[in-house]
Amino acid sequence: MSMSDPIADMLTRIRNAEKAKFNSVDIPGSKLKTELAKVLKNEGFIRNYKFVKDSKQGVLRVYLKNGQGRSHVIIGIERVSKPGKRVYVKSKNVRPVLNGMGIAILSTSKGIMTDKTARHENLGGEILCNVW
Repeated sequence: MSMSDPIADMLTRIRNAEKAKFNSVDIPGSKLKTELAKVLKNEGFIRNYKFVKDSKQGVLRVYLKNGQGRSHVIIGIERVSKPGKRVYVKSKNVRPVLNGMGIAILSTSKGIMTDKTARHENLGGEILCNVW
């Protein structure tokens, strides 16, 4: 069965695993999802990720990060640009999420990066999601 929005599916799986207090979550793999997981790891929202090959497309296993008292680090995660309504921003209009407390993940011409990196490199692109 094909999926109309695989990024939203990934974010929903992470959000549900956070609420259920799981330590890891398995997501159908792709290069874009692996890059999203890489950004989340570099920003400290997840502990680690691993791409596991199988007979189909592979599985991306995301290890969630626990805070104090088994509370998870990701408080909120939302999809901004959707298949029906894409959201693009110019380099001058890239704004911080929650006054810098969260991140926006953008798809730019130089790859997947955070809003802070996009502002530093003077790049715009499609806002994929916000994480705080």
